[in-house]
Amino acid sequence: MERLVLVGGGYGNVRVMNHLFSDGLPNDVEVTLIDREPYHCMKTEYYALAAGTISDQDVRVSFPKHPQLKIINAEVIKINLADKKIHLKNAEDVSYDTVVIGLGCEDKYHGVPGAPEYTLSIQSIRNVRYTAQKLHSMPSGSTVSIVGAGLSGIEVASELCESRKDLNIRLYDRGERILSTFPERVSHYIQEWFENNGVTVINNSNITKVEPDCLYNNDEPNHTDVVIWTAGIQAHHLVQELDIEKGSGGRAIVTEHHYLPDHPEVFVVGDCAYYDQAPSAQLSEAQGDQIYKVLKARWNNQPEPKLEEIKLKGMVGSLGKKKGFAEFMGKPLTGRVARLLKSGILWMYRHHNG
Repeated sequence: MERLVLVGGGYGNVRVMNHLFSDGLPNDVEVTLIDREPYHCMKTEYYALAAGTISDQDVRVSFPKHPQLKIINAEVIKINLADKKIHLKNAEDVSYDTVVIGLGCEDKYHGVPGAPEYTLSIQSIRNVRYTAQKLHSMPSGSTVSIVGAGLSGIEVASELCESRKDLNIRLYDRGERILSTFPERVSHYIQEWFENNGVTVINNSNITKVEPDCLYNNDEPNHTDVVIWTAGIQAHHLVQELDIEKGSGGRAIVTEHHYLPDHPEVFVVGDCAYYDQAPSAQLSEAQGDQIYKVLKARWNNQPEPKLEEIKLKGMVGSLGKKKGFAEFMGKPLTGRVARLLKSGILWMYRHHNG
């Protein structure tokens, strides 16, 4: 039997499984999925779970079922490339012939003292649950500081604003204007929404230290009751520990067919793989599509397929439940249309995978 092991049940490996089980999996291939959780978690919706506007169940999608699929709920503690084994905590090692590593990402703290110890995270379902608990229990009038005004920071700030109007919310942005890589129309729309809804955006910020109840911006102390860190990500630490070539954020350098140059049996997908586009669920799914094509060609004893350059359709973000922003197919969108677009994408994902 060919032993295919999928490490991590994120967007990329879910996409691989969807292809495997719908397009005819060879009878001599045994698939093992390893994930800490017994379900796929929609990370794009973690911001709403943290803010308390949706329930934990709303971000879960069941893994597929198939007679050739074995699911192991355990924590991976080491990836052994030499012995082709995945070492698990409190469970037996899992050997593989082919593996797809999709362990996701972790917060990147940029060497800021106190940031790992004194900030909250939304990078994993377990982190989000803890963050939500802290936010839900905060007294009225408390100050919440969100470091990083990318997509995650914006969505957390806006959703929390609608959920807890009694909180003082500050969003720290390094740029001169929010989402500076987007068209000015989109940036101005987001800025105006925050101003109208009482969220303070602090531009040109530089967080230099974090202490309990204090955030230092350009070395100036700012009192805060809690800090949420959304100021960057890096590859999962197990990928960073591998003796392989890496790019920015500790991400694995892979070939155009998504496997390690010196280990053609090891594919890397999603936030763990170095790519010339910013990590996203959409990119992970596109990589999953292509990895399946390579696997299928191998199993059919065919040459590696020619893969087209991945072209993403754009990015969509929410500002609460009624407004949003997007850059879709090269065009900027704001307001209710953008929010409906995001809701539609989410519905389609649930419908297709659930």
